[in-house]
Formats: sequence, structure tokens, C-alpha cells
Amino acid sequence: MKPKPPTLADPANLRRQAEDRLQAQARKQKPEADGPKPAADIQRTLHELQVHQIELEMQNTELHESRDRMEELLEKYADLYDFAPVGYFSLDEKGEILEVNLTGTAMLRVERSRLIRRRLQSFVAPQSRADFMAFLEKVFARPGKQSHEAALFMEGGGFFLADLQAVAAVSSNGSLKWCRVSVSDITALKQAEKILRQNEALFSILIEQSPVGVYVVDDQFRMLQVNPKARPVFSKVQPLQGRDFSEVIHILWPKKTADEVVEQFRHTLKTGKPHISSELTERRRDTGVTESYEWQIQRIMLPAGQHGVVCFFSNITERKRVEAAQRRVDVLTASNLKLEQEITRRQAVETALKQSEQHQRELLEQSRFLQEQLRQLSHQILHAQEEERKRISRELHDEIAQTLTGINVRLAGLKAGPLDNVRSLQHKITGTQRLVEKSVEIVHRFARELRPSVLDDLGLIPALHTYIKTFAERTRLPVRISIFAGIEQLDTEKRTVLYRVAQESLTNVARHARATQVEVSIKQLKDTVHMTIQDNGKSFAVDQKLKNKKFNRLGLLGMRERVEMVGGKLAIDSAPGKGTKIEVQIPFPKNLKQKNR
Repeated sequence: MKPKPPTLADPANLRRQAEDRLQAQARKQKPEADGPKPAADIQRTLHELQVHQIELEMQNTELHESRDRMEELLEKYADLYDFAPVGYFSLDEKGEILEVNLTGTAMLRVERSRLIRRRLQSFVAPQSRADFMAFLEKVFARPGKQSHEAALFMEGGGFFLADLQAVAAVSSNGSLKWCRVSVSDITALKQAEKILRQNEALFSILIEQSPVGVYVVDDQFRMLQVNPKARPVFSKVQPLQGRDFSEVIHILWPKKTADEVVEQFRHTLKTGKPHISSELTERRRDTGVTESYEWQIQRIMLPAGQHGVVCFFSNITERKRVEAAQRRVDVLTASNLKLEQEITRRQAVETALKQSEQHQRELLEQSRFLQEQLRQLSHQILHAQEEERKRISRELHDEIAQTLTGINVRLAGLKAGPLDNVRSLQHKITGTQRLVEKSVEIVHRFARELRPSVLDDLGLIPALHTYIKTFAERTRLPVRISIFAGIEQLDTEKRTVLYRVAQESLTNVARHARATQVEVSIKQLKDTVHMTIQDNGKSFAVDQKLKNKKFNRLGLLGMRERVEMVGGKLAIDSAPGKGTKIEVQIPFPKNLKQKNR
């Protein structure tokens, strides 16, 4: 911004500056060497003229600077005027628009050139024009600012609610009366006020019609509103609304209780954290009566926009009295019920005593039946053991005894025979060795049948392969086998069960099925080990065979007993034309499954 020039109303200052400038110019000019000196008056007059000339030049410079400054200020004023946040209109007494800024034209959506000389009331709703003209008359008739609200229509459609603020003015010569009018769009404000009024009405209705006691404390900690359900509690406090909440609470309750309640209200108002009190039982100060209340408080946003605390409470004094009476009734009812139950129990005992003899007879019959079954099962077990001993004895006699006798005979022959024939001696020793090898093989076979050592030393898979190979060679019956490798992670007891079931099943196939093919499969299904022995031989009635006392069912029962002993299940399916299938399911622990993966 340029510095402010000296004002034209200061002639002494202006003359002083002119004289200083004249003296500076005289010092720059060279003095004349020859010629007569001018007279004193001529020189004085010339001096005055020069000073006056310099004054005029300085005034002219100052005027140019003032003009530039005025143009700059005028430009700024025009910008402020045109781009003001409200519309500015200059109206005459008839409402004609003399001047308008750009904001005003944007409000009405009319160009400035087309808006000048039009009457502003033409944009006012027809039913409100009379009020607008009365507003203009008031503006020109009274000093000071006048206000008015009107709906102004926009060219092309639409309208907005406007707040008009007007001040009368008079032209400099007094010939024209006009006024300045600022126009603000208050549509959003009016809508907000309408919503606020609706919210206030709804808020009041909700509080007034609440089925429980409700009162509101504002941010200044004053009682703002109390609904009809809550007013009886504050009947001794007058006036109530607008009163300090802390003072009200201390009127109702003892100091300690009142201090705790007030502190909780302040905490909720400050932090927004709700509070729920299950029960408040205290003797009131205002009535001297002990009462009980359930109450909770929450911070809310009041319609005016500030925070407040709303309290919901219920007087549960009567309910507690009823509950106490009900508890006494319940105690009596419980006592009566116990007596009735005791009577019923004694009647039941009497009935049970009457039925005990019959029940004891039934238990005795069941005991005898079970004893008979146990005796038969014991006989079968003893018979099976005896048969097994006979078989082992017969085989020992028929095979091992004969083989050992042959060895003894050969050894006796070696002892009695001549020793000069070496070739004959070697032939006899070779025969004796074969007999010894056969004896060892028979002993090994007996040992495998009793307890295969390969099962303990190498595992289930080699043990089954060895047994099935021997079984196939002995019976000429082809057997296919498939086993998953993770089976070796089972404990010894479960692997032994699988081996014995497979052994017993193949033995039954060789004895009874007349099959031409057998398949043994052991695989993992979910959390179980699933073993299947399937043959294509003749079938049999499973249930009938298991129930038939004459049928040697110890093999099937033994298999089932072994499987159930390790927590498994055994199923036998036999149908004509399909052969027999034995299925075994044994639990496979999860930790072993994960390790196997």
C-alpha cells in the first residue's frame, strides 16, 4: 500500500516544501558572471511565482496519488460488495431495484442488467406481497434497521426463505429516498428450527408418556424436565424444574447416599458412561419412609444440542413387600410339598415292599439263567481248551514224536553200523539233519500259532504277511492283502487283536467256507482303523449260529470279545452268493493320525 500523501488543507507545510525544493534548484544553477542584478521586488515576485508553481506541481502529484488510492479502494469495495455472502439490494420507495450485488442476482437467478429497475416484490409470493409493502413503508417511515421474513421465488422455478434487513437512506442532494436491503437465505435454518421443534416435541412426549419415572438434568446440573410418573417422588420439593439437582437430591436422601448419587450423575455427564443401579433402599429425609428404587442413568443429547443426563427409575417398595410375602408363602408351600412328597415316598415304599417279593423272584430267575449260561460257556471253554490240548498232543505225537523217534533210530544205526564207509555215513547224517530241521520247523510252527514272535519283533505287517504266506502254502487258497503303513503306530494290544481276528477268520474260511479266494484289507477311515476279511465261499446264518448252543461259537464270540476289549466293533455279514465278510473297526487316536500325516 502506498504511503498516505499530505492533505491539501495544510498550506504552511506545502509552502515550506516548495521553498525547500526552490532552494535546491537554485543551488544547482550556476551564478551569472556579468549583468546587472535584478531589483529586489522583481526578485521577490519571481520567488513567489516559482514557489507557487512548485506548490501547484506538488498539489497535482498529490491529487494523482489520491485518485489512484480512491480507485484501488473503490475496486476493493466493489469486490466486497459483489462477492458478499448475502445479497445486497438498493430499493426506492416503490421497491424498484436500483443496485444489486452478484450474490443477490445468484439468489434470484437473474442477470444484473435484467434485474435493475424491476420491483423486488415481484419475486415475493402473492399472498405475502402486502406484508412486504408494509415492511417497505416501515423502513422509510422509521429510523434504524427493520427486519422481515419472506419467501422469494427464483426465476425458472423454486423458492427460498429469506431474511430481509433494511435501513433507509437519502441521496446527498436530498432528492431521492432509497434503502439498503441485505437478503440472507435462511431455508436451511428454518428447516433446522422445524426439526428442532419436532425433536423437542417428540422428546417431551416420550418423557411424558414413559411408563416409568423419568427426569432430565441439563449440562448446568439443573432439573430440566420431570414426567408425571416421577412427580410424586418430588412432591415435597417446590419449585422443582430449573432447580439445582444436587440440592434436590440432598432434600430427598441422607447426605452419604445423596453425595454418591450426585457424584454418579456428574461422572456420567462428563464421561458418557451409563450407570445401572440394581436397587437403592434408604430412609428418605423428606418423608421419613424407607423406600426402594431401581434406577439407571445415561447421557443424552438434548434437542438444543447440549449434553444432559436422563434418569429412569421405578419405585419397587411395594414389589419388595409382595416378594417378601411371596417368599413366606413359598416357604410354607415348600414345607407342605415336602410333607406331600414324604407321604408319597412312604406310599411308594409300601408299594415297593409289596412288589419286592415278586421282583426278588424275577432276579433269582435271572440269576439262575445267567449262571446256567455261564456254566455252559465255561463248559464250552473247557471243552475248547481240551480239544486244543488234544490237537497239540496229537500233532506233537504224530509229528514231533515220530520225527524224534526217526532221529533216534538213525543215531542208533550210526552207532551200530560200520564206520569205514564214509559216503554212507554222510548220507545217514544228512538224513538225520533233515529230520532235525523238520522238528525245528514244527516247533516254530507251534510257537507261531501260540504267539508269533515276528509280531513283537517286526510288527503287524510282517507278521500278517508271514502267516498268510504259510496259510496259502498249507491250504492252497490264494489270499490278497493290503495294509496302510500307519497301522504300526497302534499299541501292541490293538495290533495283537487285529492279528488274532485275521488268524481266526482265515482258519474259519479254511475249515468251513470252501472259498477259492480271500481278501484281507486294513485301512484308515477318518478316526478308525477298518479291517475287512472277505471270502467268496458259502454263507451261513450269523444270528442263528451265534444263538445255537450246539454250534462251536467260541471263535466268533472270542473275536467279538477281543475287539470290544480295545473299544472296537465287530460286524459279520454273510449272504448266499456273496460269501462272508468280517469287518472290524478300532479307534485310531488323533495324535497318531497327525504323526502319520
